[in-house]
Amino acid sequence: MQFRIADTFTSSLTKLTTDEQKAVKTTAFDLQMNPANPGMQFHKLDRAKDKNFWSVRVSRDIRLIVHKVDTSLLLCYVDHHDPAYAWAERRKLETHPTTGAAQLVEIRETIKDVVVPNYVVESKRKLLFDRVAESSLLDYGVPAEWLDDVKNADEDSLFEITAHLPAEAAEALLELATGGIPAKRQPVAVTADPFDHPDAQRRFRLMTDADELAQALDYPWEKWAVFLHPSQRDLVERNYNGAARVAGTAGTGKTVVALHRAVHLASKNPDSRVLLTTFNSLLAASLKLKLRHLAGHKPKLMERIEVFSITEIGERLYAARFGKPRLISDDEIRKRINEANELQKTPFSNYFLWAEWRDIVDAWQLKSWEEYRDVARLGRKSRLREPQRAKIWELFEKLRLELESEGWLTVSEMFLPLSQSLGNDTSGAYDHAIVDEAQDISVSELRFLAALCGKQENGLFFAGDQGQRIFQAPFSWKSLGVDVRGRSRSLKINYRTSHQIRSRADSLLPHEITDVDGNSEERVGTISAYDGPEPQVKVLADFESEQKAVADWLSSCVNSGIEPHEIGLFVRTSDQFERAIAAIDQSKLTGKVVDQIQPSPKGSIAVMSMHLAKGLEYRAVAVMACDDEILPLQERIASASDDSDLEEIYNTERHLLYVACTRARDRLLVTGVKPASEFLDDLSG
Repeated sequence: MQFRIADTFTSSLTKLTTDEQKAVKTTAFDLQMNPANPGMQFHKLDRAKDKNFWSVRVSRDIRLIVHKVDTSLLLCYVDHHDPAYAWAERRKLETHPTTGAAQLVEIRETIKDVVVPNYVVESKRKLLFDRVAESSLLDYGVPAEWLDDVKNADEDSLFEITAHLPAEAAEALLELATGGIPAKRQPVAVTADPFDHPDAQRRFRLMTDADELAQALDYPWEKWAVFLHPSQRDLVERNYNGAARVAGTAGTGKTVVALHRAVHLASKNPDSRVLLTTFNSLLAASLKLKLRHLAGHKPKLMERIEVFSITEIGERLYAARFGKPRLISDDEIRKRINEANELQKTPFSNYFLWAEWRDIVDAWQLKSWEEYRDVARLGRKSRLREPQRAKIWELFEKLRLELESEGWLTVSEMFLPLSQSLGNDTSGAYDHAIVDEAQDISVSELRFLAALCGKQENGLFFAGDQGQRIFQAPFSWKSLGVDVRGRSRSLKINYRTSHQIRSRADSLLPHEITDVDGNSEERVGTISAYDGPEPQVKVLADFESEQKAVADWLSSCVNSGIEPHEIGLFVRTSDQFERAIAAIDQSKLTGKVVDQIQPSPKGSIAVMSMHLAKGLEYRAVAVMACDDEILPLQERIASASDDSDLEEIYNTERHLLYVACTRARDRLLVTGVKPASEFLDDLSG
């Protein structure tokens, strides 16, 4: 007998107490080991329309809802007695007549809370799908008994109706409503197993052994790592004859694809070594935890997937080939540049010189005046005059020689000989590298990755979003031997962020972003899988008013059932931490500033700069201190040498606010004190 779990079961399990979950897991294991065990207390649900629904007693009040036939048993739902029975009475498991996919369908006549508009005044309403043929709606996976409701849906009732439909049908309708043309579901042969359909595989998973079930039950909140969307599965399993990239706006599942890609490649070749990496250690730690959720029940496979930040793996490989590197921190470099500028009294700001060192001199490892004088400066409309460059180079040359004499290496400097060494000998390295948040890797890091795995089949796979580029100046990947043209795909379904939050955040960015090599990422056509409350954007008269507004909002979140550790509070820089902590104190809650090493403890609101929010998510997010001269940061504005520099600064500052806002799943508050950031005008809608 085949044993499966449904995504509805993993969702319902998380709503129980810890002790209740333990009892459910014990019962689930017993069912998997021997569904016919006489000790299992099955009860047929006489009131259920689907006569294959049974309840299984877990405890005095907890009931498992299973769908049982001769050849299979499916864990569908778990809850207290009455809600569990009510859930089963409102659903049936059926095979869709057109697509052939297995679906858990809500029975239309039992739904009392769907707000169906008054059809008498239909002439005054704008129906969304009244001209869509029923055959097309069936092609999209809409259950037959919901066709009438779908045909009569308008903007007010759309999300109410889609909340009751199978995911593929809901996504297709949302895409139609936003002007897109959804792909028709791929039908399967009449004789095929309806659970084998790609749409069915995203919500039902076959459990082949006890270890796999244990993993799924231990991390039910990570169900996205178990149930893949068909468009994601295609990217995970495809063979590429060169470097490939998956793109998509925030929340579309790029990290999910990266994780599954790592597991797929490690499974496909039992002798391969896979590197899963990203640009900082906090994100690498998050990837490691998610990988454990996904494949922790396969220890031999996990041994062949290593997760490090790019700098960490660079240090390891450098140490193995040349000895432990003595790396200097960015903070120390900035301090030395500031001191040198004070002595030399150049006409340039400290921030400009730091950016010039980071993005030009150190990034491209320029070692001579001639190299610096002639380097191409992407996007600049006006060039620095040669005497100006000479003055800057004089400062940088002294700094470079000083670091060399003291035995220091910058991170970029570490990667240069390592890349050259790997170009000649990749023994002891990796067969595949999967890079998450790829939009923020540097010149030296990309050069290193190209040398590490660029020549292998399926060697390089990148996941990223140009709209979230906040750390790196744009540069040509193609010039470093990494060309993803023709092998770049975009995901369009947002699983993390509500329709309301996503729509507001999208207003901060253009509809299309093109990189230096001409690869375009279209940001239109993305749809969110669920609805939520409207984001709040507030401009307050003074700091005290802002603190009270944020404190009241934080209290309302907690009072509605959101735990403090499920809340993130972001500010532009550490200079605004005091404002954030003051708001938390006023709410009588607890907050903790989070750095790259130590995440926020349970029961405490995470306070961090917008830059550190990258790759994280919270049920509720407040973005504070969005004042004029803080966002965009005045220090960066003052460092601009020409209009193109200024445009790039404005772009990345917008990206930064976009990143902060899209960390929110359900609730978002953005505040500033008059005069507020000009970006809030766009965000206000």
